[in-house]
Amino acid sequence: MDFLVDVLTESVIDTLKLIPFLFLTYLAMEALEHSASHHVRAAVEKSGKAGPVVGSILGALPQCGFSAMAATLYAGRVVTAGTLVAVILSTSDEMIPVFVAHQESPTRLFGILALKVIVGIIAGLLVDVALRMLHRTGDGHAHIHELCERAHCHCEDAEDENGSAESEARSVTAGEHDDVARRAHEHAHGHDHHGHGLWPIVRSALVHTIQVTVFIFLVTFFFGLLIEGVGEDAIGELLADHPVRATFIAALVGLIPNCGASVALTELFLDGTLAAGPMVAGLLVSGGVGLLVLWRTNADLRQNAAVTGFVYAVGVAVGLLVGAAGMMF
Repeated sequence: MDFLVDVLTESVIDTLKLIPFLFLTYLAMEALEHSASHHVRAAVEKSGKAGPVVGSILGALPQCGFSAMAATLYAGRVVTAGTLVAVILSTSDEMIPVFVAHQESPTRLFGILALKVIVGIIAGLLVDVALRMLHRTGDGHAHIHELCERAHCHCEDAEDENGSAESEARSVTAGEHDDVARRAHEHAHGHDHHGHGLWPIVRSALVHTIQVTVFIFLVTFFFGLLIEGVGEDAIGELLADHPVRATFIAALVGLIPNCGASVALTELFLDGTLAAGPMVAGLLVSGGVGLLVLWRTNADLRQNAAVTGFVYAVGVAVGLLVGAAGMMF
């Protein structure tokens, strides 16, 4: 019983130390997302064949809903499959706030981000080239209206809830369909960006901070109990002495459509429990709620399965290469 109290106390203390850094980081992230999301979307839409390059670079920015936006734009055929893959692979999700909260060296953080961006660009371009060679790129036109009909997004209902008096009988535009990605992101994270001024940004930052703090505490407490109960040597053998197995497991964890996945992977890496290869595999696959939104909005289940499987395969392959090359961050 004493060890339970000790682990609980240590977990609470370690987690409380992170809260100020998490809040300040999320405050900056929310301010960026609040002011720049439309510009980011416009840049991706206009990128053409360079979509994977633009998408991968922008995906690395600390905007928590960008992968959901990219998935929705792909479902409406506004962007290519390669662009979607690039965004998912480069999305940082909760990695940046956790690194900042732990006051880690910026060199380590930017090194991982750079690798994710490079992998996203290469994988995205290869996907688009392969699809063009196979003549599987579609008709080249956006299908936003069909997407809205399939998703039953009721954009007008969402606007009515926020005081809009517009008619339900209006047509849906590409710009309006960002609501699908936004609402999916809000549902996953429990907040929205409605309203103007500073309070919506502060509120969102507070909600994010509370959510991630809870995840960090649970992960810290769970692995504290695990280490005390099973033994540190056994945990090390599972994740360190078997890097190949750890890489496949970490990539599976990355597929969990929740910020807790990237929080757990980053925490384990920073604690020294997870090696660089498995960490890279998991964080490449961990694209926020992007894949979840893809499965919700895109009607072609085979496409969804192909994108999900390809992202997982890329994560595992790169993770194994990082481990074999002995790369350190």
